[in-house]
Order: sequence, then C-alpha cells, then structure tokens
Amino acid sequence: MTYLLLCLAIFAEVIATSALKASDSFTKLGPVVVLVLGYGVALYLLSVVMRSMPTGVAYAIWAGLGVVLISLYGYFFADEKLDPAACIGISLIVIGVVIINAFSKTVTH
Repeated sequence: MTYLLLCLAIFAEVIATSALKASDSFTKLGPVVVLVLGYGVALYLLSVVMRSMPTGVAYAIWAGLGVVLISLYGYFFADEKLDPAACIGISLIVIGVVIINAFSKTVTH
C-alpha cells in the first residue's frame, strides 16, 4: 500500500508541475487550480507514505521519479529537448532509485 500511495503522490506532483508551466506564471486560472490541488494531494500522500518509510528514502524516490517523469513529459508533449548530459543525469537518477529499492535495508517491501 505504501508504494501505491507513493506512486499516486508522484503522479499528482507530475500533473501539478505540468499545470505550473501551463499556468503561464499564474495568469490562467484553470491550470492554477490544477496545480494547487495536485501539489496538495501530492504532499498529503507523501506525508502518509512517510509514516512507514524513512523520510530521505521516500523523498528521494518521489523527487527522483518526479524529475524523470516531468522530463519525459517535457520531451514528448512540450517540445523540450534533452541533451546527452541531461539524459545521462536522468539515467543516474533512475539507477539511484533502483538501488535504493533493491538494496537498501531501510526500505521494507
């Protein structure tokens, strides 16, 4: 259940961040409403996850996968290009999240 809530928190954060760009510096009401609700849901769910997962691990997974997903969103839907250095950095984030989940004794499965 913890990982499901964490995935939902990440999903809400990605939606909110996408809406942040669409809000055009908070000048468009619809995207502003989506981003406020999205970040609210994301932070609430992250706080629930932190009841059973160490803060550093939960935040590393949340932030890391959020970066990866929002980068992919930007690439595929917002015409934002990624150079080789960005791709390598994003790959290292993914590798870090996998290492935490596969080998860390602080994460219970």
